[in-house]
Amino acid sequence: MKTLLTDKKRNGIVVATLNRPERANALSLQLLRELNDFLSSIEEDQSVRVVIFTGANDHVFCAGADLKERKKMNEQEVRFALQKNKMIINRIAALKQPTLAAMNGTALGGGLELALACDIRIGSLLGHYGLTETSLAIIPGAGGTQRLSRLIGVGKAKELIFTSSKITGAEAKEVGLVEHVEKQEEVIVKALKLANLIAGNGPIAVRQAKKAINLGIDVDLNTSLTIETNAYEKTIVTEDRLEGLLAFEEKRKPHYKGQ
Repeated sequence: MKTLLTDKKRNGIVVATLNRPERANALSLQLLRELNDFLSSIEEDQSVRVVIFTGANDHVFCAGADLKERKKMNEQEVRFALQKNKMIINRIAALKQPTLAAMNGTALGGGLELALACDIRIGSLLGHYGLTETSLAIIPGAGGTQRLSRLIGVGKAKELIFTSSKITGAEAKEVGLVEHVEKQEEVIVKALKLANLIAGNGPIAVRQAKKAINLGIDVDLNTSLTIETNAYEKTIVTEDRLEGLLAFEEKRKPHYKGQ
């Protein structure tokens, strides 16, 4: 059985569904391999404008690492699994296309780390969210300590990680862990609505905006403004920019081709 289901919808939106509902969509080695293959297939695909990650389980987005699988591993195998997990999540973070985590339920450990690597997160009111690794005498090892602190602040990130706390969807919205929180059945609806708004804009412009934000966030202002200028330059020479101006003049919806 495939542990990752992909569905390419109109407007260049791709929905990638973690498909291990019986194991709370835990990140097994097989699922990591299928995620890796999926990322390889879309990284340079200009027709893919937005990627949504969601889960097949009705109440769980992803419970993190498959602990039953991990328990059977020796130390060397655990290190390999961790490196594989970290590599996949870093690849998600590095995608040129905008990414949304439609967390239709609970996301813990590596599952939340996957969501943290996405650009926009939608949580569920019934879900619980946390990096709970210290309760297992380990730490978040796929970027969680770094991405969570950058997202919600160092103090709150330390509190959640040190205590292994799980917070509700409403609390996640309050601290800035998610951008939106919805009823469980509305999470994917909200994600698709946002994805369609993004996909309707100039794809080159959206990718360059993502690049400028990501590269500029951790450098000084003068350097980040140079990054922004360089990203803007990439849009000036595009056919899409001219189409945008023409559509504005003609009072119609633009038809962007990513050229």
